Amino acid sequence: MAISVVMPALEMAQETGKLVSWLKAEGDPVRKGEILLEVETDKAVLEVEAAGDGILAGVTAKPGDVVQVGRTIAWLVQPGETPPAAASPDVATGRRTDTRSAGASAPAGSVVAGTVGGPAGGARISPKARRLAREKGVEISRLKGSGPGGEIVADDILAAASVALGSPVTSIGRLMAERTTQSWTTVPHFFVTRDVDAGALSAARQRMLPAIDRSHGVKVTHTDLLVAIVARTLTKHPRLNASWTAGRIVSHEDVNIALAMAVENAVVTAVIPRADRAAVADIAVRRRDLAERARAGRLQPADIAGATFTISNLGMFEVDAFTAIIVPPQAAILAVGAIADRVVPVDGKPAVRPMMTMTLSCDHRVVDGARAAEFMRDLAAAIRSSQL
Repeated sequence: MAISVVMPALEMAQETGKLVSWLKAEGDPVRKGEILLEVETDKAVLEVEAAGDGILAGVTAKPGDVVQVGRTIAWLVQPGETPPAAASPDVATGRRTDTRSAGASAPAGSVVAGTVGGPAGGARISPKARRLAREKGVEISRLKGSGPGGEIVADDILAAASVALGSPVTSIGRLMAERTTQSWTTVPHFFVTRDVDAGALSAARQRMLPAIDRSHGVKVTHTDLLVAIVARTLTKHPRLNASWTAGRIVSHEDVNIALAMAVENAVVTAVIPRADRAAVADIAVRRRDLAERARAGRLQPADIAGATFTISNLGMFEVDAFTAIIVPPQAAILAVGAIADRVVPVDGKPAVRPMMTMTLSCDHRVVDGARAAEFMRDLAAAIRSSQL
């Protein structure tokens, strides 16, 4: 039986996806679990696996096409089998055209692009593009569409909005801006700051670095150690490893630490799952792999899903301290500054110590001040000992 290959929904509220490339050509055999295609969402370029065995056939979308989620874009058929003669998606608009007869009316349930007036007469525009134009205040009568037949599509609206802002904005950067704005304006943030002596943390890194480099081929960073320490501390403070979802607090059994990573013109968060049970070497390997694939735009859906707590470390940029915006529905995010020598009191006398400033941003619907302070107290103590 033929298996349909559809444009997948890889993120919440995703309406369309852009086909970046096919990893198989039409007529190629495909095995279940093989990477079949690459899709760009508002967050990243993600690899999509084949759902079953078969021969790739009936491909209706090409690289660069924007297709509505759930639409069939190809089939996996058995030898001698032909792809079903079904309605196929019209890229960019989600409109369906009947492949059985030219000029036939659109089938029931199809989405047909509307028209808008303009200087040049009637211009077609997709429903999503029309909605975005209203939201972003874009005058569509002045736009030239890049879709089939000159149709105005969502990317045209977003590009026009970017120009109006005076700078180009990538799809990842655009989504980051929207989500941080939503978080900042809807989540009741409060902040707890703590300075900690990071001498033991740096000593632990120097101690582990040669052995892990030899055994795993990766250089351990302060971030790797912090992931392990934060994750283990979270097991003692479950309210910090919770989420605000559907108007209630949801606790999480696993501790999945997301790391904020800078990519071109944006920031993505990639996840290290069950970090409280992972060895530092394994965390380092995972972190390096995620960072490399994030920079290359090759993160997979599992790489960005399931985070329960986020760490944002700007120490490598010599930032002393900062506050970070919570990534909903998580309850908290930890902002970490640089390790730098400071004069501090030690046993009542001034001394120079490698100090680090951490700031915890909390959702007050989930975490109160006392819980946040207790977490930071225990985290600081764990960093000072750094027994990993």
